[in-house]
Amino acid sequence: MIKKLFGAVGKYKFQTILTLIFMTGEAVIETLIPFITANLVNKVARGALIDEILKTGGFLAIAACISLAFGGMAAFTAAKASSGFAKNLRGMLFRKVQSYSFHNIDKFSSSSLVTRMTTDVANVQMSFMMIIRTAVRSPLMLIFSVIMAYVMGGALATAFVVVIPILGVGLYLVSRKAMPAFRRVFKKYDKLNESIEENVQAMRVVKGFSREKYENDKFEKAAEDIRDDFTKAERIVAINTPLMQFCMNFNWIVILLIGSKMAILHIGGVDVGQISAMLTYGMQILMSLMMLSMIYVMITMSAESAKRIFEVLEEVPSLEEPKEPVFEVKDGSIEFNNVNFKYSKEAKRNSLSDVNLKIESGMTVGVIGGTGSGKSSLVQLIPRLYDVTEGEIKVGGIDVRNYDIKTLRDSVSMVLQKNLLFSGTIKENLRWGNENATDEEIEKACRLAQAEEFIKTFPDRYDTKIEQGGTNVSGGQKQRLCIARALLKSPKILILDDSTSAVDTKTDSLIRNGFKEFIPETTKIIIAQRVASVMEADLIIVMENGKIDNIGTHQELLQSSEIYREVYEEQTQGGDKDETSR
Repeated sequence: MIKKLFGAVGKYKFQTILTLIFMTGEAVIETLIPFITANLVNKVARGALIDEILKTGGFLAIAACISLAFGGMAAFTAAKASSGFAKNLRGMLFRKVQSYSFHNIDKFSSSSLVTRMTTDVANVQMSFMMIIRTAVRSPLMLIFSVIMAYVMGGALATAFVVVIPILGVGLYLVSRKAMPAFRRVFKKYDKLNESIEENVQAMRVVKGFSREKYENDKFEKAAEDIRDDFTKAERIVAINTPLMQFCMNFNWIVILLIGSKMAILHIGGVDVGQISAMLTYGMQILMSLMMLSMIYVMITMSAESAKRIFEVLEEVPSLEEPKEPVFEVKDGSIEFNNVNFKYSKEAKRNSLSDVNLKIESGMTVGVIGGTGSGKSSLVQLIPRLYDVTEGEIKVGGIDVRNYDIKTLRDSVSMVLQKNLLFSGTIKENLRWGNENATDEEIEKACRLAQAEEFIKTFPDRYDTKIEQGGTNVSGGQKQRLCIARALLKSPKILILDDSTSAVDTKTDSLIRNGFKEFIPETTKIIIAQRVASVMEADLIIVMENGKIDNIGTHQELLQSSEIYREVYEEQTQGGDKDETSR
């Protein structure tokens, strides 16, 4: 896992290595400064001349400036390295998610993926910076300070032998105790982000049902859960400070009492300068231990984040590219042979069972059935949004699993039930279908999708800005723009998954007539709740409980399919209940 994550350092290895060098240099100079200071104190005590004092003081000033320069350069290179590391890591995560099939995405909630790419990456970034800066500096400072303390103080440095284990064990126990609370926080971040995401996306529903108080209470509860865990963890970590103060004061008392006595009685060659250096080294040792404990806490916190990031990076896409892919789709013919499908291996029942179906290229096919009958599952298998569990699906006479995935999906345009537009202009949204589409091609697609009429009513027409999620256009307008976007791909197969439900019957009819006239060679599959949307199709498929209940033309199904006949009679005698004007 560590090797995989550190692979994100990439081209920022040079800045990372420079940071390590600069921090080593700073640690060396920092431990030399008390030594120089002790010599200066001793020279002053012996009545040295001003020239000698200035010379030693000059060395001290130069050492301080060098230390400052090393620290400043390390801060700059560490910031660049850690920011680059985080950028690369987010890029790795984003590209990995882009390679997922719908099956893989189903394993992670969108709020969890957002948390992993933001909060978790930020935690790992902070740990990375601490590792290349503090995690190098603190151990070196600890080692160098202990060595210099024995050089300067001899037996007096034995005081550290007592203090270091006490502080080290204490900080370790404190950090270990705080970890469970920190680990719980990250899972609760997912719930908090989920609450925010749902609330923002469903703002109109929340306000329409006056549920602001309920949403506020739900958010408050999630925020309080995070606060409680953080408070508990921080309360435990706060013990570090009094423990540090106790060890520091104990160290000073021992050094001052014993050192002063040794200096006065001239025992062991201890003088005032050495006592001064010992106090400084004691401070450096204890601060190094304190920083190491903070590093331990941060690394342990980020270890949980690293695991969550690693889960995303290690997830194996369920759809694999064939070893020798086919890069051309001959036509829009579709064939289902003994197809069974379920969304996960753990599912107890199939979403589709025993599906056998043959569609000739250029046909218009209607699919009708109740909620949960398997209509959407059926069409999602054609562009390999999912793979079949058993059986095979052929497009253009070739198993879809043998195609290059991009080639297959470029040949199959699919307008899903949930239409989505991105922030940007209408023209930019439409060019998702074909980034090189000319203005004439865009206008033609919009005319075919019956979108041109309302686009012309906008002051900026095709340059009109679409807000995030398409909130500034109606449902029917959004559907027509998504159909136009799909048409710009010039697909061999066009799938409309209940994507004219928000337009009136007249517009629906005009769209279907346009398909007949302008894209006769394209295979059209229309999933609909309204019989009127499919009754003129060359073939109508009636779905029931994940199986094909019946296949035929409108007239044939009126005679042979009880389900189709009931739906038709209900809609024609009672009116089209789904009709909505836009």
